[in-house]
Amino acid sequence: MTLTTSSPDVAPKVLSIHDVPANRRRGGDIRTLLSPGTVGAKSGFLGTLTLQPGEIVTEHWHPYSEEFLYCVSGRVTARLDGEHTALPAEHGLLIPIGTRHRIVNDGDETAFLVFHLSPLAPRPELGHVDTEPLPRGPDPQP
Repeated sequence: MTLTTSSPDVAPKVLSIHDVPANRRRGGDIRTLLSPGTVGAKSGFLGTLTLQPGEIVTEHWHPYSEEFLYCVSGRVTARLDGEHTALPAEHGLLIPIGTRHRIVNDGDETAFLVFHLSPLAPRPELGHVDTEPLPRGPDPQP
């Protein structure tokens, strides 16, 4: 008997944060590295978030996905359903499905985070529900 350990329609692929464009629609510098669109992922997606001091990611929630957020460096505050939770470097946070969340870099250094969401929404446009106005910067991207 032969065990197959990989899906025949998805090949392993390595990407850098420099291989994908920044999405600044909700604030900060969000880069989705491993996703259905970039590598053919089937169960979720992974990316990075860079927030300069004072920057935010506007409040939203995910109707289908839970989010894992890991702060690599810096420090942020997550507002989860109105409650503030500190997330310092080298700490992780689980954001349950349906939880409204907003991320703020209220520190004095750049914060760098890694996130993963799973499972996927049935369609990409159903994955996020915005609950506050999006920032209006000079470089908004869809």
